[in-house]
Amino acid sequence: MPTPTEIRLKRAERVLEVVFDDGARFTLPAEYLRVESPSAEVQGHAPDQKVIVSGRREVGIIRVEPVGHYAIRIVFDDLHDSGIYSWDYLYQLGAEQAERWAAYEAELAAKGLSRDPPRRRH
Repeated sequence: MPTPTEIRLKRAERVLEVVFDDGARFTLPAEYLRVESPSAEVQGHAPDQKVIVSGRREVGIIRVEPVGHYAIRIVFDDLHDSGIYSWDYLYQLGAEQAERWAAYEAELAAKGLSRDPPRRRH
């Protein structure tokens, strides 16, 4: 499986750029990474338990931490930090981004949910 040669956090753009040793290059938005987090909180413990995370359009990334030589942990500004993104999973997210994003948006629509965060009451 390909290994990243470069991982660059662009906070202002809220994206993570990942370049792999096979030449693949992906620009992964923070929102996409957050809603596809590999954590049990999002993925559940079985495929039919996946949770649809809404309201994360404006989520950012605070930092990216290495996990051994095989993964990274992403700390989001909504304080979610329990997902370990292996090189294989990052590559899969990049390669399947269009299909996964379309499925996510369709699921949001089907459940009457929004990408926008809830409005705060004053």
